[in-house]
Amino acid sequence: MSKKGISVKLDKLKSELAEISNLQLSIGRVITEEWIEPMGPTPAPTLTTLRDWDYKLLQRYKPFYMPYCDVCCLCTMGKCDLTQGKRGACGLDIWCQQSRIVLLACCIGAATHAAHSRHLVEYLIEKYGRDSPIDLGTGVEIEAPITRLVYGEKPKTLGDLEEVLDYVENQITQLLSSTHTGQEGNNIDFESKVFHAGMIDHLAMEVADIAQVSAFGFPKADPNAPLVDIGMGVIDSTKPVILVIGHNVPPAAQIIDYLSETGLMGNVEVAGICCTAHDLTRYNPKAKIIGPLSWQLRFIRSGLADVIVVDEQCIRTDVLIEAQRTMTPVIATTEKDCLGLPNRTFDSVDRIVSDLVDRKAPGAFILDTQKVAEVAVKTALLLAPKRMKFKVIPDAKSIIEGAKKCSQCRYSPCRRACPNDLPIPEAMRQASQGVLDGLANLYDLCIGCGRCEHACINNQPIHSFIIGASERRTREEKFKVRAGRGAIQDVEIRKVGGPIVLGEIPGVIALVGCSNYSNGGIEVAQMAEEFAKRRYIVVASGCSAMSIGMYRDEEGKTLYEQFSGDFDAGGLVNVGSCVANSHIAGAAIKIASIFAKRKLRANYEEIADYIHNRVGAVGIAWGAMSQKAASIASGFWRLGVPVIVGPHGSKYRRMLLGRKDREEDWYVYDARTGEKVYVGPCPEHLFYVAETKEEAMVMAAKLCMRPNDTTRGRAIKLSHYVDLHKRFYGTMPDDIHYFVRRESDIPIMIKDEVMKILREKGWKENVIPDPTLLPRLIKRE
Repeated sequence: MSKKGISVKLDKLKSELAEISNLQLSIGRVITEEWIEPMGPTPAPTLTTLRDWDYKLLQRYKPFYMPYCDVCCLCTMGKCDLTQGKRGACGLDIWCQQSRIVLLACCIGAATHAAHSRHLVEYLIEKYGRDSPIDLGTGVEIEAPITRLVYGEKPKTLGDLEEVLDYVENQITQLLSSTHTGQEGNNIDFESKVFHAGMIDHLAMEVADIAQVSAFGFPKADPNAPLVDIGMGVIDSTKPVILVIGHNVPPAAQIIDYLSETGLMGNVEVAGICCTAHDLTRYNPKAKIIGPLSWQLRFIRSGLADVIVVDEQCIRTDVLIEAQRTMTPVIATTEKDCLGLPNRTFDSVDRIVSDLVDRKAPGAFILDTQKVAEVAVKTALLLAPKRMKFKVIPDAKSIIEGAKKCSQCRYSPCRRACPNDLPIPEAMRQASQGVLDGLANLYDLCIGCGRCEHACINNQPIHSFIIGASERRTREEKFKVRAGRGAIQDVEIRKVGGPIVLGEIPGVIALVGCSNYSNGGIEVAQMAEEFAKRRYIVVASGCSAMSIGMYRDEEGKTLYEQFSGDFDAGGLVNVGSCVANSHIAGAAIKIASIFAKRKLRANYEEIADYIHNRVGAVGIAWGAMSQKAASIASGFWRLGVPVIVGPHGSKYRRMLLGRKDREEDWYVYDARTGEKVYVGPCPEHLFYVAETKEEAMVMAAKLCMRPNDTTRGRAIKLSHYVDLHKRFYGTMPDDIHYFVRRESDIPIMIKDEVMKILREKGWKENVIPDPTLLPRLIKRE
């Protein structure tokens, strides 16, 4: 890679030829080439470099729009009515506007990860040096597959990552500019840019995670990463408690370091919510995880936290207001989330601590992580005896009295405001009669948004009532989750590459994303368990990885205690935080590189074509909520990997759906002969919204089918698809004839039943090709 330039300044240079004063020499970058693989066709692609590939996918998977809003109000010529074929003042129609909004969301998501990555890399370079090596463990030789594939370079040190981020930031700026009024005017080109934003986001995430894994010493592709505690019940309330919230781990890691250096480790509890919690337990497994982002209100109001430290992303913007109710000071630690607090970065530690303990200030904005750590620990130690875990969660008596004030409004504004339409009025009615079971039953279903409280005409703290009615359950929340392992080892890829590509491992199911669940986090755990038992490879990240660990079987074991952490059939792999999603995409890329020996360097189209046609992987973002979730998903789409979202995912405004009845959409080239061959709708969709977990599981099994499946592999995949469909719907799938290419594809146990259907449909055998969508990959004689 190119290295940072050098600069030399001389006050005076004297020779026989001349005398020169104030001479400054600069060399911009020094190019070093250590990678013997030749540069591929698409290094550092721009917005249109991969446009042809995007169009191939988008011709097959056309946008199906679900407008969440049918007006545009982004410029002063609006707002413009885009209904019934109307165009806005700038000329955009509603389809372009929907794709434009999706692109805006993905740009926000990509920018968030890029800014996180930039901050992290700069921090680590300052702490460990620009020449600190990239090291993901002895089992990982292809340590940055996305960087190699997209940017075309192989980073060796932390300093090398700066150049990659320069490219990332440039592309996000270019993408964002295309959303300005009077720029892009075609919905499919907007969608192509959505794919580009997703690819850039994956690159930013990879930079962030390989940097922190290398420098902080997180588990390095370790299938046996330690099991760590998760749940509100794991907190020792007799000790001072520091709560960290967000995604950027340096301040939290510094708190752990300070506790260790001062001999206070074990005397103070450090626990986290959201991805900072994941990365903190990767840094030190003695730290604890409270839960996903939806746990913020319940834990803050519980009063258990004596100090709250926030960094960035997915933090409730009213965290300071909520914390003041429990007399808990808040320390903001990044420029992206200052919370209106005074900048105390240059004040003395003792002065800041004194102000926080004496409640002269509700919090502090501190950019120095070492100072953050010292202030947080000293404040927690001094404040804990004063606060005595002051909480605003009501006891049973207060809940009953509060419920009696419920007006049982005719239009139930609390229920209408609830994203999950929870039966709050009925639960309140029962509570007013002294029965709290109705409120307690909402605990697992509540996503902690607090909208019910804002809708209540009597200003009742409904969310607090739900938590208070579930006090016993919160005390018993003691679970285990495996610490994020990071990358997948090359040796694991060599072991499973063949079975995945041939279909003998039925698929890779990635459970990722936020905790905006429509029916509780238990559904994510149930899906993980179902597919792991069926010998799929199950991978998880972020809030979903937490939710998977928060349920036990009859023996009291969590899924992480039941299933191996190996990237293998029947394994359950937690890669880590949001930025660790890059390792899931990286695993698919490494299958093409390591198993299939496809050239990796700047060879995006060929690798994506390979993954799309051969690697049976599906993402399920069951609680997807954020713009980051949108950009993460779009990065998988460009690789040809389908993504399923839960019911709330419809608010992303459009799906990417195939039409299995359009035979002309499902032809590929046979790379052996050059002929076009019908392969059926494999995979049928690229972005799909499922209403129930049962629908999601059936669809996931179907979307794992690929044109390259061997007859044995296709039979395995069909057996799972049919079995799930029969179990949840009670019938044989009505589209099974689309997925049988030869009689030998049919599972033996259902052969007679399926053959009868095939005869009725006039089915004919098809060849099994060496599939590709790229004519240039046809093997010329």
